[in-house]
Amino acid sequence: RYCHVNVPDELLRDLLPGPVTVVLKRSEELNKDLNPFTSLVGVRIPNHPFIRELARACSGPLALTSANISCQASTLTVSEFQDLWPQLSLIIDGGPIGDVQSPECRLGSTVVDLSVSGKFTIIRPGCALTSTVEMLRQKYGLIQESS
Repeated sequence: RYCHVNVPDELLRDLLPGPVTVVLKRSEELNKDLNPFTSLVGVRIPNHPFIRELARACSGPLALTSANISCQASTLTVSEFQDLWPQLSLIIDGGPIGDVQSPECRLGSTVVDLSVSGKFTIIRPGCALTSTVEMLRQKYGLIQESS
């Protein structure tokens, strides 16, 4: 209800939950203060039990950002962003969100714009680039646009 879904439900089930952020056109129901300068919104459902349970407990969408300074590697544990703690109102430690030894886990989610029917644009390669692009092209026949 917070975005206009113009792709098959099966496509969303193939990508979510997981390491992919899907960008779609926002709906009128979404708070105007979230992404105020664009008609698009990113939707992600992580495949992590704690955050999924937290999302279920909330009545509306959660607006989240990565706990790192822009353009730096993603953090996987709360101790890795201790320098940001004084600027935060709340920190919830739900455990590591990936293999802390794996460089791929630090790439963040693959961000794909699906707001144009029949097409997709990779906004950020992230950790699931290859599998996402292959699925969108081969299984769903979408055409890749350059970002």
